[in-house]
Amino acid sequence: MSVQAEAIAPRRKLGRTATKFLSNRSAVFGGVLVATFILLALFAPLLAGYDPFATSFTSIRKPPSAEFWLGTDELGRDIYTRMLYGARASLMAGVVSVAIAVAVGVPFGLLAGYYGGWVDATISRVTEALLAIPFLILAIALAAFLGPSLTNAMIAIGLSATPIFVRLTRGQTLAVKTEDYVEGARAIGLPNVLIIIRYIFPNVLPPIVVQATITIATAIIAEASLSFLGLGQQPPNPSWGSMLNTAKNFMTQAPWMSIFPGGAIFLVVLGFNLLGDGLRDALDPRDN
Repeated sequence: MSVQAEAIAPRRKLGRTATKFLSNRSAVFGGVLVATFILLALFAPLLAGYDPFATSFTSIRKPPSAEFWLGTDELGRDIYTRMLYGARASLMAGVVSVAIAVAVGVPFGLLAGYYGGWVDATISRVTEALLAIPFLILAIALAAFLGPSLTNAMIAIGLSATPIFVRLTRGQTLAVKTEDYVEGARAIGLPNVLIIIRYIFPNVLPPIVVQATITIATAIIAEASLSFLGLGQQPPNPSWGSMLNTAKNFMTQAPWMSIFPGGAIFLVVLGFNLLGDGLRDALDPRDN
């Protein structure tokens, strides 16, 4: 194959992947949902009509209206404004938590899958022990140990999700390391580290990206759960989970206090799940 053909082949594959993704309506819908929430979070200061911390005792628990689009809470704060700023906390928690899980889990998975032996046995046994603990229970335990804050919640969620990426990366590495091009790289004497970086990691990356996208949705739910329990974002900083915690006391008097944060969590999680499913189908090597 010529150099020009080698350069064109990846572009053709990328084009087929993009076409397949765009033809998946649910995946595109999920991408639009995710993009919408990201834009709302980024431009929250421009879109918000009020100070998210400003209280007004003359506007306590006002229903949605032209003045307060999504109503107000128990302290007279604008729910629409607080939801915009709460989106920042939720999305940041999802992305940062998964970044921590990928940064810790992928290297261990590569080492376990590539070297095998006692390295694989040790890493696999620790991973299996952590996987035996329910994800949310482990996150709550770590967050309680580290202390209540958004930063500690992100660390707790990231460490709790790490075993998922260790197991996934290990399995993909076991499949890739037996390929002919990897055997050829060993035959010409390339160092193991270079083989892992140049040949193994790029070929295990697509399923990791798909898993990361889906895990962001799980991390957002976990952050909301921790904030609901008082272990995540601390008041008066807005968070969808802490907003639901407050709203549970006013379910009959002010149902909008729980409907809108709960709906936002549902939509953003739905968006990431649909996006992840679409990426999984588009990146499936059997169809490319």
